[in-house]
Amino acid sequence: MTDVYDHDTRPDAAARPRTVVVCGVGAVTAQGEGATALWEGIRAGRSAIGPVRGMPMDGYGTAIGGEVPHPSRPAYDYLASFGGREREPAMDFALTAAQEAMAGAGLGALPAERWGVAFGSCNGGLRTAEKLARRSHEGTAPPDDGRHYLLVPPQAIAEALSSAFRLKGPALSVNTACASGAHAIAHAAEAISAGRADAMLAGGSDAFTETAFAGFTSLQSLSTKPAAPYSKDRDGLSLGEGAGMLVLAEESVARAAGAPILAEVLGYGLSADGYHATAPHPEGEGAARAIRGALKAAGITPQDVGYINGHGTGTPKNDSAESNAVRAAFGEAADKTALSSSKSMIGHLLGAAGAVEAIITVQALVEQTAPPTANFTGTDPKCGLDAVPDTGRELAMNAALSNNFAFAGANACVAFGWPSGRRFSVPAPPAAEKVVITGGAAITAAGEGLDALWEAWQHGGRLGTEEDGLHVARADFDPAAHISARDRRRMDRLSQLAVASCRAALAHAGLDADEHTGVVLGTGLGPMRSIEDFLLPVLGGCPDHGSPAIFPNTVFNAAAGQVAMHVGAKGPTSTVTTGHAAGASALTVAHDLLLQHRADAVLCPAVEDLSPGVLTAYRGLPLFTDTGYTLAEAGITLVLERESSARARGARVLAEFAGHGTACDAAGVGRWDEDGEGVERAMHAALGHAGLHPGEVTAIWANAAGLTRADAPEALATGRLAAASGCPVHTPKQTLGEPVGAGAQLAALLAVTGWQEGTPAGPVLINSSSLGGTHISLVLRPATEN
Repeated sequence: MTDVYDHDTRPDAAARPRTVVVCGVGAVTAQGEGATALWEGIRAGRSAIGPVRGMPMDGYGTAIGGEVPHPSRPAYDYLASFGGREREPAMDFALTAAQEAMAGAGLGALPAERWGVAFGSCNGGLRTAEKLARRSHEGTAPPDDGRHYLLVPPQAIAEALSSAFRLKGPALSVNTACASGAHAIAHAAEAISAGRADAMLAGGSDAFTETAFAGFTSLQSLSTKPAAPYSKDRDGLSLGEGAGMLVLAEESVARAAGAPILAEVLGYGLSADGYHATAPHPEGEGAARAIRGALKAAGITPQDVGYINGHGTGTPKNDSAESNAVRAAFGEAADKTALSSSKSMIGHLLGAAGAVEAIITVQALVEQTAPPTANFTGTDPKCGLDAVPDTGRELAMNAALSNNFAFAGANACVAFGWPSGRRFSVPAPPAAEKVVITGGAAITAAGEGLDALWEAWQHGGRLGTEEDGLHVARADFDPAAHISARDRRRMDRLSQLAVASCRAALAHAGLDADEHTGVVLGTGLGPMRSIEDFLLPVLGGCPDHGSPAIFPNTVFNAAAGQVAMHVGAKGPTSTVTTGHAAGASALTVAHDLLLQHRADAVLCPAVEDLSPGVLTAYRGLPLFTDTGYTLAEAGITLVLERESSARARGARVLAEFAGHGTACDAAGVGRWDEDGEGVERAMHAALGHAGLHPGEVTAIWANAAGLTRADAPEALATGRLAAASGCPVHTPKQTLGEPVGAGAQLAALLAVTGWQEGTPAGPVLINSSSLGGTHISLVLRPATEN
């Protein structure tokens, strides 16, 4: 196994930019199965929004939606790995769309380790969770029903995709509500550009859920007729379901394989509104920054863009805000640019929308046709741009944009280019530099602050108490000490942990957040307490009892949105949900954003809240029979900065974030490679990225948490690597508890504090792994002036 990269071929090395192209697409939507069916329906202006037949619709604000007409049945049997019986529709949609995309891409000879997955979803396997909760409520659940909780986390779908196609490179799931699919494409493109993968399977999937219909009913956002975006008579959105998957590849790899090149991913832009939990900024201020970011990254001007596939939900506020954003970003060119909404024909696919609409944008470029906005009733002066009403039109174009904006103010814009048209000048990559840690804060069962965490680790006593068969360590903090009563009213506990830890970390770093400060949040569990609080009255037979105050907190990125609103961090934002490795995944995303100069600093909170339903799920999983395992809550934040930004403001640098690596076992839902092969690949990739040999490592901070099925493979891998260096292997989670997705942040703060307390000061590896075999390894080393 390779121990170190040559300097000129390391990821992030300053070299010519790697061009990312689209080689294959696949879709499942209300238009039918397949990308061809999708495009033909959209191009023709045919609305596929109609009566929903797959679930009871009594009590909702509408009875219509963009329903997938027939159940999807992918070839891959994801239930076999854990003995499951009941399928998850969001997973079926994703796998079916991926089959089509992979078959069309023609990249089969590429090594498995050079392939990755980036998956976006708003709800993941929430439909499964709803069914499990209903059976439990009714007392009809079979004894082994709990094993199906393995299908609920969004990362389970990412890992099913990896397993189905034996893709062993980076794997992550991203949950930025209605911008999730676009974020997945952005993160996939970044992985290829940085040299961490040669190809990525990227996209999104969401299925109809009772939560979504009840939630948008509570907000009075649903229309009783097919949505009419940008129209003067629009009155709400239509929900849709389905999936879109794209195969992205580095251009030279694609050409060498003879793969079709449908479009080029020119660039992307991300931003946070920092304005409101559900409503967009009325002038589209944050969305305009995302659009400008995409144009800048792509090296194009508004005059180069012929078409925009708009977010266009059909709600009065969203459509006018988007139109204002386009005007702000495009200036006079806005009035000459076609802007249409595909949601008028397939509904709003939530987390899948960005992926499906990216496919439509690619097809628009391929056929040089601007698709229409259906159901158009006349121009609204508050919108006023060219919505391509009712009938598509031929349109010569070299570049097109796809917009997606979400709850909690997460904005994304992806720019695509037509490979047969004019090639644009790619901006030169930024000069290579370091990413450093300048601040941190911890809220754990040990109490608040780094000193409390260090003392608990040094003491070595096991934290937590028994709670009905599980050992649980609750976070010990008073939100009133950090957040005013008025602000707390709209925050759930997850958001309170995020805001409180971010404020403390910023203070520790001596940094004031602004639009150059991003937020990349990691959470493995997400807002399950809010989902339970919202859903249980709905499951009790009263769909109209869903609370409009609670529903905004049911999206995974609500906590990141609250951080943006309350600390002023309005730069790029994302929320990653890579299971028990979510915090580590957030750090890798933030690292790459900083190196691309998309932000000067990024807050990386990892937050977990153990709700009653979460504990029920853990008790029901067949994995958790070991008595040495402690589940823990946490809110732990690190502040990352480019070294040049930190030094310019005279910041104290705590550590250098020198490298990272991600690998997937691709062994099946809930399964690991028993020999620890994936863990070892992740560690070697991180060392290679940092330019280090195993013998230079002074310590390994292991993922081990007292769960034999996961700990044993990692022990084999760390044992092989530690044998080359003679370094100690630390296992803090076995005493402090497994803080689910916050483990990397926990270990990082312990490592940095340890250097300050006199432990050997040298490079360390930090390991994190999901329960489904996604492994992330990070390299930290003491700060230097070099």
